[in-house]
Amino acid sequence: MFTGIVQTQASVVSAILNDGVMRLVLSVGNEHLQQLTIGASIAVNGCCLTVVQFETSQSDVVGQVSFDVIDESLKLTNLGELKCGNKVNFERSVTFGTELGGHIVSGHIHDMATVDCVVKTAENVKIKLLLDASWAKYVFYKGFIAVNGASLTVGEVDEDGFWLHLIPETLSITNIGKVQDGDKLNIEVDQQTYTIVNTVEHYLRKNTLNPIG
Repeated sequence: MFTGIVQTQASVVSAILNDGVMRLVLSVGNEHLQQLTIGASIAVNGCCLTVVQFETSQSDVVGQVSFDVIDESLKLTNLGELKCGNKVNFERSVTFGTELGGHIVSGHIHDMATVDCVVKTAENVKIKLLLDASWAKYVFYKGFIAVNGASLTVGEVDEDGFWLHLIPETLSITNIGKVQDGDKLNIEVDQQTYTIVNTVEHYLRKNTLNPIG
């Protein structure tokens, strides 16, 4: 489980595909690898991955952590497009006592949204994202959504997607502020919204097929 509060950006050292599985190696500050164990969960661009190897160095402030990304994750997320030098959002899993500053995020990506346009002003950045209708129905004005693992509040909602309004802190901590038109971003809809929408749809279908009276 995660909070959607991105802790830092990690750099891709290598992303090698072999027999449908990608070995992803990231470099990140040693402080983000403290008390880490093999098998631990880390959200990389919002996708929950399992640590298979890591190393820190007393002579360097940067360590490395490795993951195996299976074909299903490569198909549903933007991890398969990663190249050496790319920056990814990095969040360790929640521990007892962690402040829940964002919203509950599972790390299970539902779909990818496409960047339609980026509007930059002196104060912030607005991004329009296009999302398939099957998932857009779970996106509401002022609702929660996780984009590349970052817990964000939905701005305006259009027929084909929605807008994000990014503050300077989000721009500095995450990789979302560097996106360009056509980029793919990982999307996880809010679980509570997902449950409510599906429950209402099920209720309406049931009463349409079996009207009361």
